[in-house]
Amino acid sequence: MPKAIELTILMPCLNEAETLATCIRKARGFLERAGVEGEVVVADNGSTDGSQEIAVENGARLVRVATKGYGAALAGGIAAAHGRFVIMGDADDSYDFSSLDPFLAELRAGKQLVMGNRFKGGIKPGAMPPLHRYVGNPVLSFAGRLFFGSHIGDFHCGLRGFDRDAILALNLRTTGMEFASEMVVKATQAGLAIGEVPTVLWPDGRSRRPHLRSFRDGWRHLRFLLLFSPRWLFLYPGITLLVVGMVLGGILLQGPVHLTPTVEIDLHTFLMAAMFIIVGLQSISFALIGRRFASRYGFIPKSGFDGLLEALTLERILLAAVVLVAIGIGTLIWGVSVWASRDFGPLDVTSSMRYMILAMTSLVAGLQLGMSGFMSSMINIPLYERRVADFPPPDDPMSRIRDLPKKKS
Repeated sequence: MPKAIELTILMPCLNEAETLATCIRKARGFLERAGVEGEVVVADNGSTDGSQEIAVENGARLVRVATKGYGAALAGGIAAAHGRFVIMGDADDSYDFSSLDPFLAELRAGKQLVMGNRFKGGIKPGAMPPLHRYVGNPVLSFAGRLFFGSHIGDFHCGLRGFDRDAILALNLRTTGMEFASEMVVKATQAGLAIGEVPTVLWPDGRSRRPHLRSFRDGWRHLRFLLLFSPRWLFLYPGITLLVVGMVLGGILLQGPVHLTPTVEIDLHTFLMAAMFIIVGLQSISFALIGRRFASRYGFIPKSGFDGLLEALTLERILLAAVVLVAIGIGTLIWGVSVWASRDFGPLDVTSSMRYMILAMTSLVAGLQLGMSGFMSSMINIPLYERRVADFPPPDDPMSRIRDLPKKKS
């Protein structure tokens, strides 16, 4: 009976003929030196430079992944891996596959995801562009820690190890470079045991331009982090705008305010406060809708916050919307009555506009809230897919024969 494979060393590959053989030899050398039952898998993403032949000639198992993208190649390789653990790394010789001992030790100790940290291990001269080293990676890693409560210092290190079954259970979906962020984010949200080890980054051995595009892929990472955190994308900005708008509007409702003997805020600032309230309320609505959608369809794990969302039924949201609309209509009627009392003549712009802005704000906020309530409720419509086997086609004569009652013998 063959021994179970403990470790798969996985390399995504797209035209890495210059460095692939070196990486495979280092990886196989590590397996032999450490006495580990393992394999080297090359997940090829459509190379045209002979990388596939090089992989096979150097003893790696070749997995062809048709779907384009860094994440797609890794996902295909992970699915095809035979090892209990997987250590993945780029095939450009920027990581030393002969020194994977710290990763394997952490995995054997129970960690389910082990990240490399290039800022602790060392970045050799010329290995990382200054824009990535001092701006891109620190900013995106900080955003990941802030948004998701992760302790990982280097979100985008390409060398990392993990328990294969635990990562497959996360149902990773992205196909591009943001796959690296998705793995860390979902592992953190799922409560996996995560570790970090220092990793040295070396200048890659390629003569061609890297596949990574700084601004395009940086934006994709940031976009992913924002979309997976409705709190930071919508909720917190919305609450801030709503509170600022309500406080500022409440102060200015009675009349102009003198900040200094020469500086006065009045209707224009009151109008800005109204805009803050409307945009803030809409942003909060988007946060609730986004969170409900993401948790219902498995993009974000469920939490205690989902209980609050379930309590916000359509009827309760509509009740709040009706109250806001009623306030707006009532204010409009009051304004018209004041106008009528003056025989529909000229009104004092300063006082009349103040209450018209209040009325319009209340009406718009109420209508937006009502529409958001209906949109949110659409997500709760139960899904049911009728199986063909459950119901025979209506024009199938055999179905009528099968449904006839059988005669007793």
